[in-house]
Amino acid sequence: MSGEPSSADGSGTVSRVIRVGTRKSQLARIQTDSVADKLKKLNPDVSLEIVGMSTLGDKILDTALSKIGEKSLFTKELENALERNEVDLVVHSLKDLPTTLPSGFTIGAVLKRENPHDAAVLHPKHEGKTLETLPENSVIGTSSLRRAAQLKKRFPHLVFKDIRGNLNTRLKKLDEKDDFAAIVLAAAGLRRMGWDNRISQILGPEDCMYAVGQGALAVEVRSRDADILEMVSVLHDPETVLRCIAERAFLRHLEGGCSVPVAVHTELKNSQLYLTGAVFSLDGSDSLKETMQTSVAADGKSSDAVDERVQRVGVTASKISGEAQDAAERLGVDLANLLLSKGAKEILTVARQLNDAS
Repeated sequence: MSGEPSSADGSGTVSRVIRVGTRKSQLARIQTDSVADKLKKLNPDVSLEIVGMSTLGDKILDTALSKIGEKSLFTKELENALERNEVDLVVHSLKDLPTTLPSGFTIGAVLKRENPHDAAVLHPKHEGKTLETLPENSVIGTSSLRRAAQLKKRFPHLVFKDIRGNLNTRLKKLDEKDDFAAIVLAAAGLRRMGWDNRISQILGPEDCMYAVGQGALAVEVRSRDADILEMVSVLHDPETVLRCIAERAFLRHLEGGCSVPVAVHTELKNSQLYLTGAVFSLDGSDSLKETMQTSVAADGKSSDAVDERVQRVGVTASKISGEAQDAAERLGVDLANLLLSKGAKEILTVARQLNDAS
């Protein structure tokens, strides 16, 4: 059994210690604390210990993410700790987790998704404006090729420049200097930090489709730890799981990552799962976008016999209909194949080459 028994409390009961790994940033801690609080409520006899650590992505702050060329920028150190049994589970932003996990790990829970859209945060002097109404050649900060590609096409009067650092750092760069008229960030992070008042504009899918898994938190565990897997599995949000399986399958089949602009939009309505996926050239001038749908109606079969070792794009969700999960995964693969048949590979290859060369 993972985790360690702690010393007996006054009643002589031995409570179990579960160590939870997280990045050290304020947002990561807020996200991890929210997951720990949920687990504590469901398992009052368990003691949770938060272990903060820095990842490569936290340390390299002078280089664009897409240039570092490492798929597990924000996850590797956390997974190393998991492998060495220094922690029992790790909380991530799902969008940071590669679509193929290292052997021996699985995503044991995908929590209910926060707003997955991107948000524009304008410099205080531009209060009341939107990206559309900002002056010609206003500079917008974003560290994401996906955001820049879509927004360059949508708002040709704006100029896009790279900005790195955690949320606090980026907002400071915006407010205290005159380098940027606005920055574009995930709305979910701003909301979790309690900074809703800084959101000048939520960007809908017509402006900017979001990243795969954006807005969802994931709990990664060792796949052999059946007890920990069972403990965290109750945190799964079925709708978020199905949407994110489709999104991750789409990205994995396209062989996309941080260094290419790939975007998605999903909706689940009346047991129909809708997936829109798109690929873009770096400047957004060349793009392919398609939408497909599938039924994810529950099959009514008991999931008791589900093999807990079955993973779909890294996710283990034995309490959710296997048939629905399979349909979601197929939807992602089918949509990727449709885009590939229309030339997505060429667009992404050129984007990757240009990004590497710049």
